[in-house]
Amino acid sequence: MVKHVVCFKLKDNSLEECKKAQEILLSMKGNVPMLQDIEVGVDFLHSARSYDIHLEVTLPDRDALDAYQNDPYHCSVVKKHMHAVAESSVSVDWEV
Repeated sequence: MVKHVVCFKLKDNSLEECKKAQEILLSMKGNVPMLQDIEVGVDFLHSARSYDIHLEVTLPDRDALDAYQNDPYHCSVVKKHMHAVAESSVSVDWEV
């Protein structure tokens, strides 16, 4: 099993924009077939080192992670939106 985590800093980190990003990320559930689980959180602390959005997905294996990165819905809807609204992002992937 593989965990894929991404944290995003948004250009506009208002609650409205964070919730919109959260909804778009969560829309992968049922639209990206290789996902086993998805969790999206919105930061409430807003400290200097905080990121605004946390995405964590669970996939069966590394091949599924590669497929996820190229999935049509993930690329055309989710990545497109997040690249437009994100100032920066960091990620980590590991095997469970």
